[in-house]
Amino acid sequence: YDFSILTGDNKSEEQRLMGLFGNATTYRFKQSPQDKLEYIVDMQKQQGHVMMIGDGLNDAGALQQSDIGITVTDDTSHFTPASDAIMTSSALGDLPKFLGFAKVSQRIVVAAFLISFVYNILGIGFALTGNLTPLIAAILMPLSSISVVVFATTATNLMARINKLT
Repeated sequence: YDFSILTGDNKSEEQRLMGLFGNATTYRFKQSPQDKLEYIVDMQKQQGHVMMIGDGLNDAGALQQSDIGITVTDDTSHFTPASDAIMTSSALGDLPKFLGFAKVSQRIVVAAFLISFVYNILGIGFALTGNLTPLIAAILMPLSSISVVVFATTATNLMARINKLT
């Protein structure tokens, strides 16, 4: 991933930030909320998807504009309508784990849709051949929905435990 640091701070923080994020990161200091928003829009035009991590109200516009907006706070009960997720500052180091978990969760959702599709194809096949009565179909439809939800929930929770995210 390409990283950019957008901060309202002045360049006095540059050495500390470079020690944390390295020389390959783009640094922009003295950024207003509008500057941050415009930078996100430009990055989306150039590179496609952008994830923004912010810690304050001055990041609200950029958080909302980004494809994924994450607010970092020590009090997760704060009202942050512009973000898609809220993360404690102590969990920020686990961000790569969370991104990996998001990809795994996406695969789980696709698998759940495939299971649902197979259920429906089999059900239609049995119904067309006359081997499925309306009463049995009425019983099987909710069971298939429940089983897909149970699969997705169980698989997601299991993967979260395996990745030590819960």
